[in-house]
Amino acid sequence: MSTHTDHELERPSKTQRKQAMAELQALGEALVDLPADRLKKVALPDELRTAVLEAQRMPRQDEAKRRQMQYIGKIMRNEDTAPIIEKLKQLKGSSTAATALLHRIERYRTEMIANDAAITQFLADFPAVDAQPLRALVRNARKEAEQVKPPKAYRELFQLIKTALET
Repeated sequence: MSTHTDHELERPSKTQRKQAMAELQALGEALVDLPADRLKKVALPDELRTAVLEAQRMPRQDEAKRRQMQYIGKIMRNEDTAPIIEKLKQLKGSSTAATALLHRIERYRTEMIANDAAITQFLADFPAVDAQPLRALVRNARKEAEQVKPPKAYRELFQLIKTALET
């Protein structure tokens, strides 16, 4: 016969409670680290949003900031965090996709500046792109690099490629 009641057996251990609090605090830190435009996309209760915004205004390594992070964790104990976690994953995923797109654009630009065959291949892959402005931007970007001038055409070429890839 056991001396433990059913209620005691259902209650999480102290270690489990500490781990859960650490996870909530890490989630809170992820929210605090979000830029303002991304934070707006996350559905948060008013009290939690206010606490996160307050923490964002605090200096990085500060005792008050540490206490604020604990407070955010405490608020989240009473919240369903699954939708928040899911939204953060989506935001991170879109960030990963955006980074991949930027790398692809940079690769196209670098190849076109280095090799005329890359321009021909790009025009074959994206027939909607007007060849004349593309070739002019590549030519000007090459001149800028040779003459160590500000990279105006280099940036414009990036925008042209980005527009072509997004359509």
